[in-house]
Amino acid sequence: MAISFDKVLGIHPQALAFRGLRAEVLAGNLANVDTPGFKARDIEFSAVLNHQLNQPEGAEATQRALKLTADTQSLMYRIPHQQSSDGNTVELGVEQSSFARNSLDFQTSLTFVRKKLSGLELAIRGGM
Repeated sequence: MAISFDKVLGIHPQALAFRGLRAEVLAGNLANVDTPGFKARDIEFSAVLNHQLNQPEGAEATQRALKLTADTQSLMYRIPHQQSSDGNTVELGVEQSSFARNSLDFQTSLTFVRKKLSGLELAIRGGM
């Protein structure tokens, strides 16, 4: 009997990939904190997940693996709390907070994947 890693690991591998892509977007915002006219962008996990779940592909949509990617349609411009005179919408505190939260979410998903894989290893070895 073959093991279906998609069923065992659930959404966590895709969530890890998504968190990695979001980290790239947030790092880009942080790198351009002093660039005049730069517009900060972000991706919402729930918006991408809802978009993927509502794809009009019939019954196949619920059975296929979720593809959580940061395509250009998923990227949204962040609305700043305070306008800057040079048109830059990056707020250092907001970006640092979002980056830290994203890192924690990445670690959480990574912990779930590790636990699932260690459970599989234990089952394969027949240990207790």
